[in-house]
Amino acid sequence: MSKGAVSYALNNRPGVGTATRNRILAAAHELGWQPSHRARSLSTSQAFALGLIIARPPQLLGADPFFPSFIAGVETVLSEHGRALVLQVVPDSGAEEAGYRRLAAEGRVDGVFLSDLRHYDSRIALLEQIGLPTVTLNRPDGPSPFTAVCLDDRPGTTAAVNHLVQIGHIRIAHVAGPHHFVHGRSRRLAYEAAMRDAGLPPGQVAESDFTAAGGAQATAELLALAEPPTAIVYANDLMAISGISGARQAGLDVPSDLSVTGFDDAELAAHVFPPLTTVSTDAYAWGQTAARVLLAVIDGTHQGDVDMPPGRLVVRASTAPPSTSTERQRRS
Repeated sequence: MSKGAVSYALNNRPGVGTATRNRILAAAHELGWQPSHRARSLSTSQAFALGLIIARPPQLLGADPFFPSFIAGVETVLSEHGRALVLQVVPDSGAEEAGYRRLAAEGRVDGVFLSDLRHYDSRIALLEQIGLPTVTLNRPDGPSPFTAVCLDDRPGTTAAVNHLVQIGHIRIAHVAGPHHFVHGRSRRLAYEAAMRDAGLPPGQVAESDFTAAGGAQATAELLALAEPPTAIVYANDLMAISGISGARQAGLDVPSDLSVTGFDDAELAAHVFPPLTTVSTDAYAWGQTAARVLLAVIDGTHQGDVDMPPGRLVVRASTAPPSTSTERQRRS
């Protein structure tokens, strides 16, 4: 066989007949031959890797159910395409921006995922400047030249508030994520809009950081109010689960004294006591879709944003109508 015929067959390119291609692939398999991605990267100027930099404390990352599921979805797609994921966990936004510059300068990745979008995110201009193909997880709230893979979290948050209203709650509070995160802000705005649409006065909001410790502290603040809520809508499951624990420590029963809803539908949500009412999203599928879209962007074959199915409310045992005694006590 000529070198050209072997190259066409091994790279799945046209120019060689089916019978010849099969003979070449069979011989490669018999010899145990594997392609060298290092050699391919030298000949094609590609790194055959995609990047994801997460600016969060490393010890907290494992507790967040989103990123492990998202990364698993990304990896399933990249493995099919002979690509790798370069993952970096850094302590703050300054280290994150420096990380993107290094990845671009060293040619270590062909493109990146941009997560945890921030209010008027400075990383958008940075990535445009250094020329890294990028897919953002959700649409930024400022100008962006990059393709976005979006999951609208507003319908799920609205459904959680409406569910609580329909079963009789009036004093509904919200434990929000950081306001500088686009998804933290959008869930808070959806909560506030749902309260207005239900004809209810603005509820109490305690801003937290998406962590269990932050959720516990925010719950304690709300329960210490002169008129504490009978229900709390949390911006993620981790804070909601810690909120249930905090309510119990305060002598309250969930859901008789306090109804609780979460967001994400982490695996643990169905197995805590009581099982958590939450908004179900599919981080694994989001990762798969984002990976496919970024590969297509790099190849120049994809245009336009992609919308994932919105989250849906899963009602479990952590929500119930407010008890008459609880309402009477809290009004007195």
